[in-house]
Amino acid sequence: MDALANTIVIYVDADACPVKPEIYRVAERHRLKVFVVANSFMQVPREPWIERVVVPGNFDAADDWIAERACRGAIAITADIPLADRCIKAGADVIGPTGKPFTEASIGMALATRDMMEDLRAMGSVGGGPKPFSQKDRSAFLQALDVAVQRLKRAGFSA
Repeated sequence: MDALANTIVIYVDADACPVKPEIYRVAERHRLKVFVVANSFMQVPREPWIERVVVPGNFDAADDWIAERACRGAIAITADIPLADRCIKAGADVIGPTGKPFTEASIGMALATRDMMEDLRAMGSVGGGPKPFSQKDRSAFLQALDVAVQRLKRAGFSA
């Protein structure tokens, strides 16, 4: 990974990521390396700057692979709040598929809310899942990813 030092890299928690095409567009425009990490085979465009990573093992193997590589200059794309927490602690920028950035200031509340909702679901008090993904979410994601890339470039990281 030394070749990636001081380089902006995008790690995608890809198993349920609805914004992969948007990630590819932004990465191509900025000439960034993208690692698409999943627990099973997944089609990705045949581009030299996109690398598919299929991780064997347990359910959290993709999360572990990303968290082990997360660092300052990396952007992690995930809806998984515990993974977001691990990446933030490693210094990476983290963006959810709806465009919501996870930060040191917001991750504690996100973890607490996740745990509370998990408890409520276990008691049967709450059903259903997240609201449907919308075009507004897609637009917000594109903007948040572009802002993160620009911020890292201003901080001295390169494409």
